[in-house]
Amino acid sequence: MKTSARAGLAVMAAGGIFFAATSLGDNDDSATAAPKSAAVSGEPSHSTVSGAPESTDASGSSAGPGPYVALGDSYTAGPGIPSRTGTPTGCDRSDHNYPALVTLGIGGNDIGFSELITQCAKSGILYFATGSGKYTGNHAPCRSQYVDGSTDTVRQKINTVGDHLADTLAEVERRAPQARVYVVGYPAILPATAGDCGRDMGLAPGDVTFLHQEQQQLNATLRQRAEAAGAGYVDTYAPSKGHDACSARETRWVEPLVPLAPAAPVHPNARGERGMADAVINTINASKGF
Repeated sequence: MKTSARAGLAVMAAGGIFFAATSLGDNDDSATAAPKSAAVSGEPSHSTVSGAPESTDASGSSAGPGPYVALGDSYTAGPGIPSRTGTPTGCDRSDHNYPALVTLGIGGNDIGFSELITQCAKSGILYFATGSGKYTGNHAPCRSQYVDGSTDTVRQKINTVGDHLADTLAEVERRAPQARVYVVGYPAILPATAGDCGRDMGLAPGDVTFLHQEQQQLNATLRQRAEAAGAGYVDTYAPSKGHDACSARETRWVEPLVPLAPAAPVHPNARGERGMADAVINTINASKGF
């Protein structure tokens, strides 16, 4: 892939996550260079940034980061996938994660998606222990904790994520007007309907649908804000559909609450990281007419 040695960096803190972007041009071929990793994070165990070594100008001072900058949350880092790389080690970056390009992969931490799934799993334990809704008729006990009539507290957080992303992309544009930026969506974490998720995730059937819908809304918001800012959007959901945490062990991209492959709970395994990398590359190639 052809990249420019000149890069513009924009970093902004929002909701405990840091964001970065760098420019892409068509001058030199540097994609085979192994990027250097460095960490900046409000949550050291979940956020990651990967970048190439800094270049220097004629005076010998730093001219900013090199061709690669990719930053995001734990879905970018690939925690639990061997082997760990970069410093400090607490950032849990894997050498099998996908960043080698200009990407923003954010949002899940801001809405507390991991905590949301944990809470729904707890509700699921009680659901199955008390007759699977036989006596209450409520097959989405977790949803009831977050949605009251027309008020959906998760959607409110997603809207806030959209505002933060818009502000960040505006800052990227201000600092690096020539940058080509790609916002990366999230892969399929859960299926649209329950299926075997009771076995693998301990979720009530209605809550599987609830969580799936919230993730779809998060991805839709990321896409809308990216397109409104003139940035690209990488759809990792479409290629990962059918490879969620409740799918077959041999084909899943995302591990369940008890991982059966090296990965953090409810996070991509190595197969998922490769799939996300392919989605990024395919999107960039398509934008160039390849």
